[in-house]
Amino acid sequence: MKLNLPSWMTAALLALGFIGPALAQTLPPEVDAALARAKVPREALAALVLDAAPLVSGKTAPLLSYRANAPANPASVMKLVTTYAALELLGPAYTWPTPVFVDGSIKDGVLTGNLIIQGRGDPKLVLERLWLLLRRVQAIGIKTISGDILLDRSAFALTPQNAGDFDGEPLRPYNAAPDALLINYKSVVMSLLPNYASGMASVSFEPPLANVQMQTSVPLTTGKDCSDYRGALMADFSDPSRIMFKGSYPMACGEKVWAIAFADPASYAERAVGGMWAEMGGKLTGRVRDGRAPAGLKSVFEVTSPSLTEAIRDINKYSNNVMAQQLFLTLSLNQSPQQNQNPASLETSRMVLQNWWRERFGEQDVPVLDNGSGLSRQERITPQGLARMLQTAYISGAMPELMASLPITGVDGTLRRSRSRVSQGWAHLKGGSLRDVTALAGFVHTPSGRRLVVVGIINHPNAAAARPALEALVDWAVKEGGKEASK
Repeated sequence: MKLNLPSWMTAALLALGFIGPALAQTLPPEVDAALARAKVPREALAALVLDAAPLVSGKTAPLLSYRANAPANPASVMKLVTTYAALELLGPAYTWPTPVFVDGSIKDGVLTGNLIIQGRGDPKLVLERLWLLLRRVQAIGIKTISGDILLDRSAFALTPQNAGDFDGEPLRPYNAAPDALLINYKSVVMSLLPNYASGMASVSFEPPLANVQMQTSVPLTTGKDCSDYRGALMADFSDPSRIMFKGSYPMACGEKVWAIAFADPASYAERAVGGMWAEMGGKLTGRVRDGRAPAGLKSVFEVTSPSLTEAIRDINKYSNNVMAQQLFLTLSLNQSPQQNQNPASLETSRMVLQNWWRERFGEQDVPVLDNGSGLSRQERITPQGLARMLQTAYISGAMPELMASLPITGVDGTLRRSRSRVSQGWAHLKGGSLRDVTALAGFVHTPSGRRLVVVGIINHPNAAAARPALEALVDWAVKEGGKEASK
């Protein structure tokens, strides 16, 4: 049974108990119209709009409830679950250590033995921080390593995966797999800069990768169309030992930056560490390889990551998949002083997060989890489950950190280009998109001062075209919430 009632009447009937949320099945006309334009049926949408703090506002009835108990694939909106659980389980000040061990003796600038870098899941061991780590190695008197550099990745127990398994796009940085020693998201950043006098464009690469030949210039052309400069370059990334270009670069494009996933992600860390150590003037008689820190060996120092609060800002603002997966795995990482006893795994992290959910919210709406990032065809959650979690988060001590991590509509992050003028600057939302999925969820602020939780998920082959329907839902919440508050 469907009721085509005005939202105010639906809310009143819900408040009086004459109908239940399952029957409040009306949609705002602007949302209906956007779905129709996208050729997406109503039944592909699941949505819920309600007060963020009903016990404070006294408004317990939802403004809108449409298939709110239907499990749906939320795409990257699942990052909300992972990041809020992490804020509660780990705390906003949590940091990831990366210990460094010396297995040997140091004399006259030479380490006779092995240097060991142990990954503990740091999601943001980017190039600058890798440089600082190696600089500290040199600061303790090591200029030459007469032995090997061992990379200890044993903190995570992961099944090897092909970067192209998810969508056949192995060179897309969003497909990078998690790693206990994740360096620079396993990506190569190329900067192209035209030199008009020479007729060539210079190409620089970060990081320097050991044993990789990199072409440092390409011919310029007089073309003015920059819409497909990547195609014009005719890049060849198929061979991990070289990066080459068979094409040219349009002069009118100016400076461009292009990030790709390295063709052989399994060897990326070894190449990055070896390349940077050599660029810093360090010498290595052995090689960089996988290994483990001997039991009982104490670290000489460790570098510390930015805080969890900073990490979740990158995860949610910019929808960083591999950082989200690193955080998800950290939920099951053994933090005891005994190293390498219970490595983290996706299976154990699923159990940890689902146990947390049951303790906080009961058995209802327990999410179906895969890797915690939303880059999955298996993950599912209901709008009412997600909304309950967001309501709980709103009145929790973690609310400021969680809300500040979300993109602001029309202002920053993945929602910077939002076309809506009604909700611009009025909503903190996490977006999500996959093939057949588009979603938005988070907090909406109204001009009257009311705070709402909004969840909208569309699962349909035309989901990408229906994004305006979710934007219309947010706009409606901004306007309708203000109306309801003024009554």
